[in-house]
Amino acid sequence: MTAQTDSRDRRPRRTARRRVVDTGRRDELLRQAEAIILAEGFTSVTMDELAQRLGCSKATLYSLASTKEQLVLAVARAFFRDATAEIEQAVQAEPDARQRIRVYLASVGTAMRRHSHAFYDDMVGYEPTAQIYRKNSAAAAHRVHELIDEGVRTGVFRALNGHFAAQVVAVTVDAIQSGILLERTGLTAGDAFSELGDLLLDGLSSAQGPSEPPATADRTPRDQVSAPR
Repeated sequence: MTAQTDSRDRRPRRTARRRVVDTGRRDELLRQAEAIILAEGFTSVTMDELAQRLGCSKATLYSLASTKEQLVLAVARAFFRDATAEIEQAVQAEPDARQRIRVYLASVGTAMRRHSHAFYDDMVGYEPTAQIYRKNSAAAAHRVHELIDEGVRTGVFRALNGHFAAQVVAVTVDAIQSGILLERTGLTAGDAFSELGDLLLDGLSSAQGPSEPPATADRTPRDQVSAPR
């Protein structure tokens, strides 16, 4: 009897296990957590607060991610993954190669309006999420480059340095997201992306007309001739 009792006593005690949450509930909690983090940033939000606002236990919240850092990374990845899919769907639905860049930039603007300046500041200030941001920014610049090359091949854009134009777009998008460009111009994010699309299309257009200014080399001599003596 004693040996049997000792044997039972030596069994490892059960520790608290991570709660198993069904897929539907898990996805819904992730969406709700994503909405909070995108709206408010993540440096000031604690897991206790998130659990309370989501109406779940901390054990349930930790079933989504083992740490707050892992949850933030999951939110950042999900945001860019979903945004990329939505943007690409809109681009593929546009048959006009010239208009695809406009659609792309407008769709980027729509997606980026889903997050606040607070989230942007936290994202670029925290290296793991900053890496995700830089990776997606590089992918966006590459996609713009592809759209420019496509337009050049089909004859709707004039040949130029597509890589340079794509980098200009990437830098401008970053300035819009950070709020710097909006503050300096007084534009809304939607207006800024629309202006960027117009500026890019006018600069790339291969059509002759008022939207395409004459070359600088041709313009300067005429200006000098017409100047008062």
